[in-house]
Amino acid sequence: MNNKVINRSEWLGGFLTAAAALAVWTQVRIIPGGELTLYDLFPIFGLIAFGLMWTHFIFGALRRYVNAEKPQPYTYGTVSSGIVLAMVILHPVLLWTLLYLDGFGLPPLSYITVYSTQLVAIACGSIGLGIFLAYEFKKLFGNKPWWKFIEYLQIVGITAIFYHALELGGELDVLWFRTLWWLYFISFVISVVYTYNYEIRKRRVV
Repeated sequence: MNNKVINRSEWLGGFLTAAAALAVWTQVRIIPGGELTLYDLFPIFGLIAFGLMWTHFIFGALRRYVNAEKPQPYTYGTVSSGIVLAMVILHPVLLWTLLYLDGFGLPPLSYITVYSTQLVAIACGSIGLGIFLAYEFKKLFGNKPWWKFIEYLQIVGITAIFYHALELGGELDVLWFRTLWWLYFISFVISVVYTYNYEIRKRRVV
């Protein structure tokens, strides 16, 4: 498998994860009919963001497996990372705005009022958001010895978002997408374990 195949596969993977998110969102929010509100809009941002982040881990591990370098410039990484950043900001900000306009105040008050029985899942979403936003400081601190711990936290962030959506996302009530969601997570864990072992072996050789 050469670099060109992996590069094209990344774009295809990103497109398919976004398409799956749009398909299940349409199935849940549009096909049943009824009035579509802004509360129906914010979930799609989180679903797309998670799918694209998943491709980063999966194809990162695949590149290590076949010893393929990232292309320069790494267009897919730049484009998908930009989309992910926009989505992870839009997802909560739209919800915060809607809850505020409906008289529930701002977080954490609005969360306590509206999601009183689901606060653990809400907290996981907030943790994931904080971790992913912290990663945006890589250009400033990426060369620091402690930055590796921020990268490790990405694993915590993905896991937190996985659980957050599993508990709160209406789209996850759809069997085919819930199954796909679990496949995302299982393959993510496999890719992380492989990447970790790869880096350990690489350091030993050096």
